[in-house]
Amino acid sequence: MIPLIVVIAIVAVLAVMIVSHYNRLVRTRNAVDNAWAQIDVQLKRRYDLIPNLVETVKGYAAHERQTIEAVTAARSAAINAQGPTDRAVAENALSGALKSLFAVAEAYPDLKASHNFAELQDELATTENRIAYSRQYYNDAVLTYNNAIQTVPANIVAGMTGFSERVYFQVPGEELGSVQVRF
Repeated sequence: MIPLIVVIAIVAVLAVMIVSHYNRLVRTRNAVDNAWAQIDVQLKRRYDLIPNLVETVKGYAAHERQTIEAVTAARSAAINAQGPTDRAVAENALSGALKSLFAVAEAYPDLKASHNFAELQDELATTENRIAYSRQYYNDAVLTYNNAIQTVPANIVAGMTGFSERVYFQVPGEELGSVQVRF
């Protein structure tokens, strides 16, 4: 009778450990999903600002059609991108197109002096900061999740229940090498 009680106790402890690890993995996976949703919210805000910015630039610099079309195309590609890797590539292209748009604005003093343009530019800068924070939060959540599924004994539960590693949201070209200054 005692050996049966010992076996039942061991099985019960193992079951509690498995359930506990599984629940922890679910919570960390949900934290990653929530962090990704926060990135989506900030990116949507950015996407909503861009058409207003483009229209403002069109009003002052209508002949800068190529730059305006590049921003519009990059915005479209970013909206349609799926997953962290594709989204990062599309966001990098959109950031480049926006830099070109702001470079065009430098050539038009009336545009730079426009209250509407300045307001949109400030709003976009604020949104960019929020995106950077959301990316950092997402990458921290991914780190916690990936650590959880790779450490013993949770990795055994993760393997049995289909938890897989998540990728970080890194913009291509963001890896910093040595900075070269030339005069």
